[in-house]
Amino acid sequence: MANAAEHSGANGHAGVIGGSGGRLGAARLMLWALALLLAVRQAAVVLRVPPGEWLSGFHLPGSLPGSLYTNGQFTGTPFAGLVLKPLLGLAAPSLEVAWTCVTLLLVAAVGLVAARALPDPVPRRTALLAAPVLVALMMVSLPVREAALPGQTAVLPVLLVLLAVFRVPGERPSGFLIGLAAALQPALLLFAPLLWLSGRRATARSAALTFGGAAALSWAALPSDSWTYWIQHLAGTGLGGAPDGLANQSVHGALLRLGLSGPGEILLYAALAAAIVWIGLRRAARYARDGQLLLAVAITGCVAVAVSPTGWRHQLLWVLLAVAGKVGKRAADRPVWPVAVVLAMTLPSTVLLPNLVALAPVRDNVLLLAALAAACAVPFLPRSSPHWREPVPTAYGRPAPARWARVPLLPFWRRVLSRPNLLLELLLIRVGYSLYSHIRAAAPTSRSLAEGNGSQIHGIEKALGIDIELAVNHAVVNTPWLEAFFNFYYTSFHFVVPLGILAVLYWRRPKDYRWARASLGLATVLALIGFWLYPLAPPRLMPGLGFVDTVHGVQDLANPSYGAMTAISNQYAAMPSLHFGWSLWCGVVIVMIAPKGWQKVLGVLHPTITVCAIVATANHWVLDAVGGAVVVGAGFGLVYVLSGPRGDAVPAGVAVPRPRRPERVGAAASASAGERTRA
Repeated sequence: MANAAEHSGANGHAGVIGGSGGRLGAARLMLWALALLLAVRQAAVVLRVPPGEWLSGFHLPGSLPGSLYTNGQFTGTPFAGLVLKPLLGLAAPSLEVAWTCVTLLLVAAVGLVAARALPDPVPRRTALLAAPVLVALMMVSLPVREAALPGQTAVLPVLLVLLAVFRVPGERPSGFLIGLAAALQPALLLFAPLLWLSGRRATARSAALTFGGAAALSWAALPSDSWTYWIQHLAGTGLGGAPDGLANQSVHGALLRLGLSGPGEILLYAALAAAIVWIGLRRAARYARDGQLLLAVAITGCVAVAVSPTGWRHQLLWVLLAVAGKVGKRAADRPVWPVAVVLAMTLPSTVLLPNLVALAPVRDNVLLLAALAAACAVPFLPRSSPHWREPVPTAYGRPAPARWARVPLLPFWRRVLSRPNLLLELLLIRVGYSLYSHIRAAAPTSRSLAEGNGSQIHGIEKALGIDIELAVNHAVVNTPWLEAFFNFYYTSFHFVVPLGILAVLYWRRPKDYRWARASLGLATVLALIGFWLYPLAPPRLMPGLGFVDTVHGVQDLANPSYGAMTAISNQYAAMPSLHFGWSLWCGVVIVMIAPKGWQKVLGVLHPTITVCAIVATANHWVLDAVGGAVVVGAGFGLVYVLSGPRGDAVPAGVAVPRPRRPERVGAAASASAGERTRA
């Protein structure tokens, strides 16, 4: 493992490729402004805590002689308590502001050091934008949002390790910083074996000696607390909450959540921890020798948190640093790992996975699984791979001449001729639907406004002579088999058919899949706007009109909650009707793509039966279906405007690769023309 001077040179990256430009400079300023805005937002969230509660968040006794672990809530080491306890003598407001500002500055420093530690050669665009992007991502990540709370020191050990590896020259100073990091978070002593395996044995010895000295100082100053932490609680296990709590994202915590306990669980945990350390450190040492030092550091940090008896969420910032590794030979596969990491680190697990009992072990351990994947499983490419710098390019079709010329063809709207990555698609579909559900549930739910809009819609339908909902509803209620059929159709095919069509298109017709997916997504976004702007009570929730709710049962309209259904979804998100809109989308796609006549007939039948079902069950007005048709038509129209007609823009079998821009090679990389790469 090389020092910073050997890795990056005195002035940063040694192999910066490509020229900067006005657009890159503007983008960089905008990203830094975004990172600053997110930092201010995070500071505001923390500073809103009352001073008394803020100080109690340290979980430390007010007087220095008091025991650190009296209430069992302080999770730091005795050395951390020795450092933090004198701070409690400061005035609460000044300490609150200072602690928050210093924590966020440490986060920014981590981003700056990590961005400068990317393996050479670095494209100019990456060199300019990596730091603000990483800082912004960290500001919204779950670890930083928890680490900004009082008493948490998880960011400082990360910065100490990064400074030791990349910025501090000399073996002993580097080892001293890593030893201090381990004194605050003991599992980080695993960096000593990494240093040893990487050839920096003097640094490893210095780190071990510093850690030992800090521990000895703690034993001398706080013998009772040291005994409590190291012996009674086995390096803090059980402090700060139940070991099987969701906050403990370690292997030990996961095994406890699975219901294992006792000596058997301890033996299994020890065996798994030993295997993770063996695999992870060997991988980290290999990538360190390969010149990917930041990836090696990230892997080791992930190993340390995973095998620690208590690996808290705020200690898992290492996972975000693992995006430095490159995965996949194709350019289309490169975003999968970064996107998966960013989603896992920034979104609650309930957004990533549906609330199913079978998925609970995965949903409860998303951060741990991300750390284990980075440490032991993800096949990061070595720099010697021919695909490390030059992945297999994505083939694009020529811009369609029939699209609207006034709208520029943005890069992400170019016609891709290959099948998209399945894992990335599944992630984006799940997160997109979860966001859709949250936004729909958060739309305005004023009962008076929704009922007023319902009366307005009913009046318009009367004027047009299409107010058929009540007659159809009562006719179906009086025909039990028809009522059962429409209830079943309404509740069963809304999601199954669109997902089935997307799956078939993905497997058999990938180019049509992208077209269909984009049109469905745009139509759904437009529908969300309608939910916000026009909350509408469906017929079944309109008092005094005599509608029968055949699907949900009798609703007590005198109760503003309308029963249990209100807790599931926004009952006033009715205009436009996505029940009909999605079915119409299915019908259009089937009619346009299906090769056989009977398949096209089925495509027409699905929206026809759906519109009958939504009216018969009193879940929508007729005009709701018209609104659904409008947003679906707008979705198809926007896709046409942005990317052209659905058909191939080039003759069949002719793939047009993405054009490559000529690059100017930086001074350190200009020795060989073969060292050129795309910015």
